[in-house]
Amino acid sequence: MYNFQGYHEATTLAEALALLAANPRLTVIAGGTDVLIKLRHGVIEGAELLSIRHIKSLEGVQKLEDGTIAIGPLTTFSRVAEDPVIKDHIPVLAEAALTMGGPQIRNVATIGGNLCNGATSADSAPTLFALGARLKLKNNTGERVIPIQDFYLGPGKVALKPGELLTQILISPEDYRGYGGHYIKFSQRRAMDIATLGVAVVCKVKEGRILEDVRIGLGVAGPTPRRCPEAEAFAKGKAITSETIATIGKLAVKAAQARTSWRASREYREHLVEELTQRALREAIVKAGGEAIA
Repeated sequence: MYNFQGYHEATTLAEALALLAANPRLTVIAGGTDVLIKLRHGVIEGAELLSIRHIKSLEGVQKLEDGTIAIGPLTTFSRVAEDPVIKDHIPVLAEAALTMGGPQIRNVATIGGNLCNGATSADSAPTLFALGARLKLKNNTGERVIPIQDFYLGPGKVALKPGELLTQILISPEDYRGYGGHYIKFSQRRAMDIATLGVAVVCKVKEGRILEDVRIGLGVAGPTPRRCPEAEAFAKGKAITSETIATIGKLAVKAAQARTSWRASREYREHLVEELTQRALREAIVKAGGEAIA
C-alpha cells in the first residue's frame, strides 16, 4: 500500500536535526495528511520517513514578551482554531483553520505541514501572508528567519535547505494589533475540498472611515500564494467608500497571475479575486472598527 524504505521517529528537535544532518534526504512526516496520500498514489516512491509528530517543543501557540505570536509547526488546525491567543489577537487565522478539510483532518493535519507542502491551495497561507508572518528555519548548525513570501519558490517548492526544519511561525505585534481581518475560501463544497480561491484581508482603519492599512493575501490565484502590493498601496489613506473598495478589488486582480486549471479558468479566477477581495475587505473593515459599507 505504502512504498517506503525506512522509518525513523524523533522525540526531540535535537534528535530530528541530527537525523536530518546525517541523511538530508529523509522525508519529514508530521500529521501525514499530505505525505501519506503522496505515498499511496506513487508521487513519492521508496522514501525513508522521519516522523516528528512526538516533538512537543514544536507544538502550541504562545505570546512572547514583546507581543510576537509564535505558532509551533506541529500545532494542528483544530488547536489553531481553538487557541485563546489566536482567537483573541488574530481570529482571522482561526477562521481560515476551520475551512481546512473536515474535523477528522483538522485533528491531525498541522499548520507547519500545510506550509511545507508548498501547495498554493494551503488554507493557512493567504492569512499568514496578509499577517506578514515570518518563518524560523533551523538545522543542526544554526537557524534563520525569513518572510513567508520568500518561502514559496514555486508549485510544491519551498525554501527549506537540506537538513532544515520549520520550527516556528512568527507574527509581530505591529502586524496584528489594531487590525481586523476576514478569510474567504471559495470551493465547490463546504468541507473536504481544495480551494478554487482563497482570499484573506486584514486592515486597520482610522476614525472609522479611513483605510490606514490594507493587506491582501491570495491562494490558488497563481502558482504560489501572494500579496497584492498595488492594491495595498492604493488603499492607504483612502476614504472607506464603495468606489474605493471596488478599485481595490480590480487592482488585486493584477497581482493574481491567475491561471487556468481543471478547477477553474483564468477568467473565472480573476472574477473571483475581484469579487471576493471586496467582500473580505468589507468584513475586515467592520471587524477593525470601521463603518459598514453596503
